[in-house]
Formats: sequence, structure tokens, C-alpha cells
Amino acid sequence: MVSLYLPLWPTERIRKKLGNAAPETPLALAGREGSRRVVMSADLDARKIGVTPGTPVAKANALYPDLTIMEADPEGDRAGLEALALWFQRRIAPIVAVDASGGLPDGIVMDTTGADHLHGGEPAMLEAVVRRLADSGFTAKATIAGTWGAAHALARYGRGRIIIVPEGGIPDVLSGLPIEALRLPAAVIEGLRTLGISRIGKLAAMPRAPLTLRFGPELTRRLDQAYGRVAEPIQAVRPVDPVSVARNFAEPIGAAETIARYIGKLVPLLCEGLDARGDGIRLLDLLLHRLDSQTQTIRIATARPARDAKHLTRLLCEKIETIDPGYGIERMELVAVLAEPMEVRQRVSSLIEEEEADISGLIDTLANRVGGESLYRFAPVESDIPERSVCRVPALAPDDGATWPVGWPRPTRLLSRPEPVQAMAELPDQPPIFFIWRGIRHRVRCADGPERVFGEWWKGDTELTIARDYFRIEDTAGDRFWVFREGDGEHGETGSQRWFMHGLFA
Repeated sequence: MVSLYLPLWPTERIRKKLGNAAPETPLALAGREGSRRVVMSADLDARKIGVTPGTPVAKANALYPDLTIMEADPEGDRAGLEALALWFQRRIAPIVAVDASGGLPDGIVMDTTGADHLHGGEPAMLEAVVRRLADSGFTAKATIAGTWGAAHALARYGRGRIIIVPEGGIPDVLSGLPIEALRLPAAVIEGLRTLGISRIGKLAAMPRAPLTLRFGPELTRRLDQAYGRVAEPIQAVRPVDPVSVARNFAEPIGAAETIARYIGKLVPLLCEGLDARGDGIRLLDLLLHRLDSQTQTIRIATARPARDAKHLTRLLCEKIETIDPGYGIERMELVAVLAEPMEVRQRVSSLIEEEEADISGLIDTLANRVGGESLYRFAPVESDIPERSVCRVPALAPDDGATWPVGWPRPTRLLSRPEPVQAMAELPDQPPIFFIWRGIRHRVRCADGPERVFGEWWKGDTELTIARDYFRIEDTAGDRFWVFREGDGEHGETGSQRWFMHGLFA
């Protein structure tokens, strides 16, 4: 379970909208809580001076005259979070929802069970999510825990930008958090603090009957949800008007053969709906709702829009072994999360030309086993800088017609980043006499060059004067290298005049 907390979502959304006109003073958003007008959200600057959610607006204005207060827009925040949740649903995990369980829409909750390995593991997945949000101008905290309640609490009250709770570690990490982390009503929190209870650990150790009698069932329900004793299902967001089919079972099912049989019955029905729209599957989710309110998921992706029932059924059935049916599955649902129009192609006659081999099925099989991001091909980019002249594209991405430079040969293997070498050469235009790379000395037998490459001046002022001189070098052992000098060999503003290894020829 992942809880993604956007603590500054409303205020940062406003600052981003205002742009250069954004106020420099601390910013807070105000709204109605009953008959009172209170602060609903505050940015970091406002929190540092003591303005927090729940602070009466009159008090905040009296104590902090420089505070800028604007009207909150919960519905706008929810709409923005729903759009973000749909983005995460397509790229991270099938089950994603807006987290407003604390009263305000301020986060996103995802069930990433079985999906983290497709993104390099849990730490890499969380780091990528937080970094992408930071690149868009939003600050976020992310937590992985076994329950929604624990993930919610740690994302909002825990220490650290990224938190991963090990299995069985929920009681330890929750014990020191304040009781506000349990998503309890304000009246309940006030009553608990009157009794001297401020931490979850102390509250969890108290007898349950007196607590329920005094504060009602909500208190113990939130405790049980946080500790995993009571399930808390996620109502996932769904694309607008998706193609979906479902099957309810009078008797719960659990055998792999039975699951496969009903997949084979549902997929053709889904393909019929897609065919009526002229669409094909790009991203397909199979949701298996268990008796204990938990949902197991299978996600498959295709390199091209597809609606071949046999192909889609085979991809889904290959992942049945990852399903834990628990006490039984009572509902099965297929949802076309992402569908795209399919091109109508005329079948080629063998009398005219040979039909091109279709490897999309192989690509789909491999991608769903190892992860779609692990399969790619290299494509040229129009750039004179070698490391910028290549990019990764999907395996079956269409050819855009771009080509690499043909005037000068390029190495078979281009290093991901140039590696420094120690070299001796006559300046300004001569190749090295010898060089040392990775601790091995290479004596140069012959060389060709230089090929001068200039910086891309339109990208920034720092590239107005830089230059590189590239040489193709063959050493006395017959190995061939692609090295360059950073600079033109004469003027210091063109580069450091150091040598680097950038590629290897076959």
C-alpha cells in the first residue's frame, strides 16, 4: 500500500497558477468548518511561523499581519488530484484513489502489490514518483506500508520524504505518532487529549470497551484499520467511460484453472466492446475482488493497440500464479484502462510482396514478464553532441525518419557518460601519443581526426564557446577507441583541455 501525501497541494497549485505574481509572504488557504472560518492548508513558510490547519483565521490575521490568506477550493483540489490519480493508474499501479479520508483531498493512495518490481523495486518506485512531482513543482512525501491507515499516518506525520515500513513493523512505527494521524474527528481528538492521551501507542494499549462506550465505534475502527485488523478497501478511480466487463459468482472461486476459464469468457466480451468503438487495448487490468474485501490485480500492456482475444487471454493467464485468492473470489472485472484507435490494415497478397513479420506478440509476452520499461530500442536524435544524439523509445515505436550523421563514423558502443583518461598529445590538433584508461596504458599506432563538435548555443549561454575534438584511435593491440579533448587546444574558454573516452569501435 502506498500513500502519497501532497502537503502543499492547494497552496502550490495557487502559486503555480499565479506564476511571477505569486506573493512572497507566507500563504494559507481558508475555508469554513461549521460556523468558524479556519485555515485549511498552509505552506512551509506559514507552518514555520505557527499557522497550521485548524488555526482560526481571525487569530492568524491578528498574530501574523504579513500572512496572505486566500479562499480554499476543495473541489478544484479534488479534480486536480483525480487527474493525477489517473496518471498514476496508467503508469504505476491499477488501484489508485484520491485520499480524502482525513477530511480534505490532500493525497493519493495506491495498492502497488505486485507492481513495484516493474519499476525497479519499492525504493526506486517511490523515488521516481516523488522526483516526477518535484519536477512539476510539487512537494510530496511517500510511504509504503501494509495498510492504508498506517501509510496515511506516516506520510503525513512521519519523518522523512520516503518511508518504507517492513513487514510486521506497523505497531512500532505507529506507536510514537500523534493521535491526529488516525483520521479521527476533531471532537474525539480533543476528548482524548483531555484524558492525557496524545500518542497512538498509548491509545492502542488501553481497554477497548471504555473507549467505544465514550467515543463511539469510529475510534476503534480507525485503530483496527491502521493495524490491519480490519480491511479498508480502495475505491479506485476509473477513466471516463471505459470499456469494462464483469462477472459475479454465486459461489467463490479460487482454483487457477477456474480463474483461467472465466478469463477466457470475459476477454471476448471485452474485445466486442472495443471492436464497437474501433479501439484496441494498450493497458488492461483484471481485478479480482475477494471475500475479505481485498482486491487482487493483474495488469498487462501491449506494444500496439490489440483486441485479439486469444492473445490477451494468454497474457492474462500467464500471471495467474501471482494471484492469492484468499478465502475465495466473488467478483471478476476486466477494465480497459487505456485504449487507442486501431489502424485498419489491408492484408498483403503474397503475389505482390512478402508480408512483414509481426513481432508485437513476442514483445508483449516479454514486456509483461520483465516489465515494459526493460524493453526498448535506440533511436537517433538531431543533435551534434554524441550523448544527446540517441534516446530510448518503445520497442515498436514508429520510425520518425531521423538518422545519425553519415559524414563521420560513430562507435559501435557509446559510453553512457565520457570517462576521463590520462593522455599525452601535441597541441592543438594532434591525437594522443598514448593514453591510460581504467588503469591500462595504451600506445597509439594510428589515429584519424580531429572532428570538431561545438556546443548547442541555443540551449544556454554555457554552450556558446565550448568545443570538443574527437579522434578515432587504434592502439598497438588492434583495439579501436573514440576519444576527445574537451576544448580546442588553444583557448581556455572552450574547455578544460582534458581527454575523455567516449566510445569503442568493433
